[in-house]
Formats: sequence, structure tokens, C-alpha cells
Amino acid sequence: MKKRLLLPALLLGTLQVIANQDSVTVDLGEVIIKENRIEIPFNKVSRNISIISRKDIETTPARSLQEVLSFTPGVDVRQRGVTGVQGDIGIRGGGFEQTLMLINGIKLTDPQTGHHIMNIPVPLQAIQRVEVMKGPGSRIFGQNAYAGAVNIVTMLPEERSLNLQSYAGDFGMKGISMVSSLPVDLPFGKYKQTLSISHDASNGHWYNSDYKVTNVFYEAGMDLNEKNEIRAMAGYTDRTFGANGFYTDRFPDQWESIQTFLASISHTYDHNDIYIQTRAYWRQNTDEFRLRRNEPEFFTNNHVSDVLALEVNGRYQSNFGTSGFGVEGRSEKISSTNLGDRERAFLGVFAEHRIEFWSDFDFRAGVYSNYYDEYGWRHFPGAELGYQLTDRSRFYTNYGASYRIPSFNDLYYEDPSNVSNPNLLPEEAQSFEVGYKYFNKSVRFELVYFNRYTKNLIDWSRAPSDVSPNPNRWTPSNISEVTFQGIETGIQYALNLGGKNFKIREASFSYNFIDANLQQIPGIESRNTLTALRHQVIGGFQAEFFSNFETNIKARYIERMALDPYFLLDIRLDYNRLKTFGLFAEASNVTNANYIEAGFVQMPGRWFRAGINLNLFK
Repeated sequence: MKKRLLLPALLLGTLQVIANQDSVTVDLGEVIIKENRIEIPFNKVSRNISIISRKDIETTPARSLQEVLSFTPGVDVRQRGVTGVQGDIGIRGGGFEQTLMLINGIKLTDPQTGHHIMNIPVPLQAIQRVEVMKGPGSRIFGQNAYAGAVNIVTMLPEERSLNLQSYAGDFGMKGISMVSSLPVDLPFGKYKQTLSISHDASNGHWYNSDYKVTNVFYEAGMDLNEKNEIRAMAGYTDRTFGANGFYTDRFPDQWESIQTFLASISHTYDHNDIYIQTRAYWRQNTDEFRLRRNEPEFFTNNHVSDVLALEVNGRYQSNFGTSGFGVEGRSEKISSTNLGDRERAFLGVFAEHRIEFWSDFDFRAGVYSNYYDEYGWRHFPGAELGYQLTDRSRFYTNYGASYRIPSFNDLYYEDPSNVSNPNLLPEEAQSFEVGYKYFNKSVRFELVYFNRYTKNLIDWSRAPSDVSPNPNRWTPSNISEVTFQGIETGIQYALNLGGKNFKIREASFSYNFIDANLQQIPGIESRNTLTALRHQVIGGFQAEFFSNFETNIKARYIERMALDPYFLLDIRLDYNRLKTFGLFAEASNVTNANYIEAGFVQMPGRWFRAGINLNLFK
């Protein structure tokens, strides 16, 4: 039976980037997906989820989370420049406004614009793993998780440690990071804490593309007793960069400076069959944008947005299954020289239940109800059904409704290149998914078909012009109806092929196809929808040689709906990665491809960087 299942899985399975520890095997048996309420082992989840492990982060040829995510099947990363100074994340054809980012379940909602959701204050070296949920997440996370969600998970180690890393490369690129863990034994328990700091800078890969990015992240936690835990975190990121081509091609001297602060505190009660977590968080984003870098008096926008939220989530385990419940209240405010002083408030209520029956089946259903004063109550149901064919293979299907309220930029932003539309309606979608997965300690496969029917899709477009650059202004509008559908398929295999001096540890391949029944009006330019992914191919392998060397080679073929396709090859080489002293070198765009991911930013050709890594323990 297992051999008969293995052959079609090899042909049709979907790649998931999935090691949960630093080994050559692929074993997710111990990974628990935490969704704020119900927790489910990875191998019993009835949706398509990719897990990026700590090992994946360390060995991927990347200097930022955005670059790491670009190797995840079904995820569309559109960077403006290198090393993640700004990047938009789309999932399954969705735009950057339709993806929710989280840190340990804390939502990084930005009411001004989705361009800021990747202002992550956590250094890359401090991230333990990343969970990428593809498909509607409104029932689980609320209205911002329209097409998917990305949850960054950090850890509070029990032992002392110190990691230092430094690198330099092309374009005057340089960076340094520190990740430290310093638990303290107190009379009433162990106080666990981590402090992480990073700084990256570059002269830029083309005119007016220099940047400086600084991140500071502190996290602490304590078990008060066997039932109660307190946890807190605070983060700050400062990003200042030349923004040539970021938003328009009419002003090559654009410049932007962004500071983001995040703070949260939570209390968790976990005893027997009851789990309740209460938490509060605050996120502030300050944004200064100039059309002419050295002439602020020509045109400058200053925005300060604040998000303040309180959440209570819980679950109850009974003989009838697991029940989840939650309530959230969130206030969003902005004070802006362009958008004006705006504010809005949301109330959300969650309820769901999961049961297992007939030994091999499980069913989960729930609803998220959202109240917003302008639109009243809206309800978003969802359900999942799974069948465990064997202990290593699973069929599943799910349905979900999702919803997104326009950002303040969508509604009110105007400048010489853009005009607002205060009459925009919220986006709404109905999504369906069916999939099959096979998994064991060395192999992972998945095949998925998805369909998302969208009403009132928001996109920015502008009329054609014979003048270059185009003088017409961009404006957002609701597109009446659009259906996105696609297939995700791939394989990851821990091979362990070779001899003593050279061994291929792992090989992977994935293919993703997205189709949208959206017709482009001749000459009309689209910022987002008409440039979504159509074909995405990702492949790679990891190898070891002479015991101390590791290499990771990644290749991508990207074809968008209205842009020329391109092929990218990236390579990383590590020496003594897990030892006290290690070296690494990376090369991006080895084939020297000519391409644009977002806006009008010409991405760099072949570029290199190299550095050192220190792992110190007491």
C-alpha cells in the first residue's frame, strides 16, 4: 500500500520547506501549528502550510526574511532593492494588502499601507521558524488575512548563548548582528530573555538606492507556576533609503525614512483541558516620504500611525472535541500631512470546533464575526475536512470566506503621481481548496488545487500615454469580479547520496500555476493584479563535502501575468556553520538576469557577499 502511494506522490506532491531541526531528515511529527486558539500537529492540518525552519533560514542564500520567503512555493515576494529594505508579500495571486504578517501570533497590521507590513523589527538570525499559511485566514486571524498569513516564531532558550555575525559585499554592502540569550535563575522561577540587534547598510545597486536598516528586538518570559506564564516583547526598526522607482518613475530622487515600534505583553493560563491567553499590543509606524530627497519643501509627506489592540483567546478540550473561542478589539489611528487625521475601530469575535471521528476523519468549522462602524457586522465562516489515508498520507479540503477593508492610502492618498478614491468598497472572497500530502522522515509531497472568487478587488491603475515617463496618475478602483485558481505541486527529499567526501543531503522541486480571469484593457498599467504570478518554478539541492563544508543552490523561474519571465540562480557556501567559528559566502543572480520585481526598480545583476559567524556559549 505504501509503495503504491509513493509513486503518485513523487509525481504530484507539493514542496514544503520543512525541517524542524538541523538534520538531513524531514520530520514534522513534533511541530505544532499554533493559531492563537486551537493547536494542531503539522501532519494533521487540513490546509496548505509551509514551515521554514531555523536550518533553512541559516543555509538559504539570503540576507533578509523577504529573500528567504522568495524560495517558498506559492509566495510572491516583490522587492524594491536588495536585503529586504522594502518588500511586498503576496500569496496565491493576492496582493501585499491581502497578506497578514504576525510575530508569535501578534498581528503587524498597518492601516496606512501594506507596504509597511514587512517592517519586521526581528533580525533574521533571531527567527526560529516561519509558518506560511496559504489561503483564507479570516476565520483564524481576522479580516487582514485575506489570501494568507505569515507567522514569525521566536524562542526563549533555557541556556545562555551568543551568536555574532558580520558580512560585506558588493554595492558597499555591510552588516552585523548579535543574538544573545541570558536566562536568569530567580527564587520564584527562571526568567528567560533574549536580545537581538542587527544593522545593514549599502551604497545602493543603482542611482539613489542606498539604505540603512537597524533592528532591535527584546523578548522575555517567565513561568509563574505550572499553570501561568507571562511573556513580553518589544522591537524597533529604523529604515532609511533612497527610493528610486519605488512608487513612480517620474521622480527618481524619491526618499523615505520609516521607524516602527512594537510592544506586547501576554498572560497564559494552561491547565488540564482549559487554555486562555490574554494579550495587549501596540504598534506605531512613523513614515517620512519625499519626492525629491534633497528638496523636502517640494513635496514631503509625514505619517504617524498607531494600532492598539487587546485579545483574549482560548480553547477547551472535551469528549466532544476541541472548542476555540476569542474576542479582539483594535483601534487604528493615523495623523498625516497628506491623509489627514483618521481613525477607525474594529471588534472581532471568533468561535470554532474540531472533532475527530471514524478513527481516520477530522472536521473543523468556525466563524469570525467582525464589526466596523462603517459597514456594520460581517460574518466569515470556514470549514476543514481531513482524511488520514495512512499514517503518512492525507487527503483534505477546506473552504473560507475572507474580507479586507481598504487602507488609508487606498482611500485618501494623493500626490503628483497618485489620486485617491474615498468611495472604495471592501474586498470580499470565497475560497476553496483540495489537496493530498505524503510525508515521512525523509520525504515530503503535496498536491493542491485552489480557487478564490473575489468581489470588489482593489487595484491601482493608470491610463496609457505617449509621453515617457507616463504623466497620468495612478488611482485605485474596485474590479467587479475576479476568480483566481491554481495548482501547487512539488517534492522535497532527503537523499543522503554520495560518499565520505561529498554527499547530496537534500533535493527539492516545486511548480505553481495561477490563472485569473481578469482582462487587461489595452494600454492600461496595473501596479498589482496584472503583475501577479502565473508560473513559479523553484528547485534546489543541499550538499556537504569534506565534512565541514555545506552548499545550498537555489534556482527560480518566475513568470508574471503581464511581465517578461526571468530565471534566477543563487548559491550559498558555509564552512563550520554549527561550530564556534564559521565562514559563509553567497552569490545572487548568478546568471546575471535582467528583471524587475516591484515598482520600477531595476534589480541588480550578479552580486556577492561573504562573512563570518561566531557561536559562543558559556
